[in-house]
Amino acid sequence: MIFVGQSDIISNAGATMTLYAPTMKELMLCATHAHTAIPGFNIPYLPMMEPVVQALRDTRCFGLIMVARLEWVKFAAGSLRTIYDAYQQAKDEQYTRLHLDHVPVIDEDQLAVEYDKIILEAVEMGYDSVMIDASRLPLRENIAATRHVVKIAHAANVAVEAELGAVLGHESGPLPPYEVLFETGKGFTDSEEAEIFVRETGVDWLSVAVGSVHGAISASARRAKKVEARISIDRLDAIRRKTGVPLVLHGGTGIRKECLLDAIRHGIAKINIATAIRQPYEAMMEEAPKEAEAAVYHATRTIIEDELELTNSVDLINPGTVQD
Repeated sequence: MIFVGQSDIISNAGATMTLYAPTMKELMLCATHAHTAIPGFNIPYLPMMEPVVQALRDTRCFGLIMVARLEWVKFAAGSLRTIYDAYQQAKDEQYTRLHLDHVPVIDEDQLAVEYDKIILEAVEMGYDSVMIDASRLPLRENIAATRHVVKIAHAANVAVEAELGAVLGHESGPLPPYEVLFETGKGFTDSEEAEIFVRETGVDWLSVAVGSVHGAISASARRAKKVEARISIDRLDAIRRKTGVPLVLHGGTGIRKECLLDAIRHGIAKINIATAIRQPYEAMMEEAPKEAEAAVYHATRTIIEDELELTNSVDLINPGTVQD
């Protein structure tokens, strides 16, 4: 497979070859066509980044280093620039890219956010992909905000993720019982709306609500065990048929393994992981920071090898193709 992304010229024994670096849009399409997935790991504390990259390298798994706005507002990720600079030191682009996760239009505290300013800054800085989250708005307003961001990002050849539906969990206060959420389909993405949304925004991939929940982010609840979730495959299939774009599953921690693997087979091309690597780090970060980093490494490997079975996925997604 020959990619048409950015390229570098390399020389080997007098022969010149072009090494293609595929864009995130191309990499996600590769994952979709190969019926595999790209795990995205959220980094709320900068020392977590290097062990995650090392785990991806050691398992030969292609994955994303991700940061959401809430991770520099409510945790200790720093800022867009701090995260970008840390990534430049840790990255291995055969195995990783840098993704700007949730930038909400209305945040979890119901406050308006200068989302386009944040996303433009990330695009100009060199983030490989960005996410606009206008899911708390009505459909037409979500479409308008997403279309605005797509115009900004696509001008720089940066891929855009958006969300339709409501993946719950970040809001303050307790969630309704999970079985009630699942059986009623509360917040689930509507396939007919998804078709309209993708067509009118031009978004590259879509985060869908099909049964997963986000981990709690409040200081009082963030260390609690996540509810065991499952996936509505029927809903996922309907969305995939209507949209034809790579689909994203947020709230990947706590979902039953068989559901995760089934979701990948039915069109999920990116799975977000946060709680499963954050909680082991937080448990030791103050008293034993080096052990905390080691815990992140081992948790990341467990997710890749045992939960998602994505060892060696780089061979399918980003094989480092060269052309004479």
